Amino acid sequence: MNKVLITADRIIVGPADQVIADGAVLIDSGTVAAVGAAAELDASVDAEVPRLRCPGTTAMPGMIDCHVHLAFDAGPDPVGAVTTAKQDELATAMAEHAAQLLTAGVTTVRDLGDRDALTVALRASIESGAVIGPRIVAATAPLTSHGGHCGFLGGEVTSDDDIRTQVARNAAAGADLIKVMASGGALTPSGPRMWEAQFTPDQLHLIVEEAERHGLGVAAHAHGTETIAHCVAAGVRTLEHCSWRTPEGIVYDPEISRRIVESDIAVCRCVSGDWQLFLDQMGPERAKAMVEVIQEMRKAGVRFIAGTDAGVPGAQFGDYVGMLEFFSSLGFDHTEILDMATVNPAHALDLTDTGVLAKGMRADVIVVDGNPLTELDALRRIKHVFAAGRPVKN
Repeated sequence: MNKVLITADRIIVGPADQVIADGAVLIDSGTVAAVGAAAELDASVDAEVPRLRCPGTTAMPGMIDCHVHLAFDAGPDPVGAVTTAKQDELATAMAEHAAQLLTAGVTTVRDLGDRDALTVALRASIESGAVIGPRIVAATAPLTSHGGHCGFLGGEVTSDDDIRTQVARNAAAGADLIKVMASGGALTPSGPRMWEAQFTPDQLHLIVEEAERHGLGVAAHAHGTETIAHCVAAGVRTLEHCSWRTPEGIVYDPEISRRIVESDIAVCRCVSGDWQLFLDQMGPERAKAMVEVIQEMRKAGVRFIAGTDAGVPGAQFGDYVGMLEFFSSLGFDHTEILDMATVNPAHALDLTDTGVLAKGMRADVIVVDGNPLTELDALRRIKHVFAAGRPVKN
């Protein structure tokens, strides 16, 4: 029997302000068959269906990490780890990273850069049940300039024809979206600086057009203020980092934020669990400026989605909640934060079957000890995980 009735003190249906007290979720063959009051479902569901009674807990949609790199190892030299590893060794490590994410309650991940399209192979293994892991939304090799950020992953392009070829190559490999390194990045110090553009506005338009021709959206790694503006004009689906950098420091442009909101572009700030150390290393003035910019975007109505950048130095695969606590420290309320981890990412990633618990949705369900609406640390106390209805952790 592929059915189970889960009862909990509360069901966060989604969005997070939609809660059923003393509720229940019925899972049937990988989908949510019913959500409602526990007493009513217990009475109406056949007595032979197994009951998973979880007093003192909250059941909610599985969480979504919108920015990970399964091929990286979170160590001090992830680039070396990726470039020197044999393919089978790297594939094994990636499967282990995926399993860590799933047991932490993350039922969907978006991988924004790997080697040899190994995420596509891992995605197939997870879907077949050969290994455990979250659903993977894969970008494969990110497009970057020659010698640019993360060029070691194999996506270097120079001409317009190169762009067309690489987008087509990624699509043929099974990519779910296209990732473009629109600006430089800290992981590749030999390339352009973080605020420097790697592509012209016309090239960014071409990348989006070519991606759309293959039915794919675009996620843009964009640190520079000017580059952010170019990405918004080009029509990307999500902005990664979006840190508003210039040679003179952080320069926020409210007009660009207005366009981000109008265009329904989501922003993934890519905050790992070691965010306090990161802020300390930035220094008080730069840290203050970064925090103020996030607050300004929030006031403007920018839709934030949760992402840890798991795999880069210090960003561990099992510490999803640390990133959420960063936003709590800025005054984001818990319903807002939980939406960043569930319903907002589902919308931004065009996943119409997850992010909320409703009849017919994919049965991505987690059960946590306590109430994350009042205590985010409850999300660390995972009792049960169901990924597409499959029980993962008990």
